[in-house]
Amino acid sequence: MVEIIGVHDCKVDSKGRLLLPSALKSQLESILSDGFILKRSIFQSCLELYPRSEWNRAVKGVNKLNRFVKKNNDFIRVFMAGVREVELDQTGRLLIPKDLAVFAGISGPIVLASALNMIEIWDKDKYESSISESLGDFSSLAEDVMGQINETEE
Repeated sequence: MVEIIGVHDCKVDSKGRLLLPSALKSQLESILSDGFILKRSIFQSCLELYPRSEWNRAVKGVNKLNRFVKKNNDFIRVFMAGVREVELDQTGRLLIPKDLAVFAGISGPIVLASALNMIEIWDKDKYESSISESLGDFSSLAEDVMGQINETEE
């Protein structure tokens, strides 16, 4: 499993390309040639960049859904909306397709934020706003999400 660390400030050029920061690129060095999957986030107005191996793992679960159940079919359609295979060019840049950039409101300064096994790509202002909103009640959120995990178990 890929584990990505860090938050990186970047810019998108006029053609919609972003240059991966060297600190992030070095973490992904062993899997760069496999390519990436770029998609809309389900819960936020940001994009998600999956290393190919992590995308394959995520899609395995989705692929088990019964397509003869309407909710499942609707979910799959929306989950896969805008999904693109992307690769770094020779200079280490990644092209963000226009429709995905519009979805996430990406046009200038952006943030690449680790989400453990994938990278969220945010408009910088939206990222800062999202973090500020979440910080307001983070202790309660942490308790709800992590409170039942016993860290001494393996």
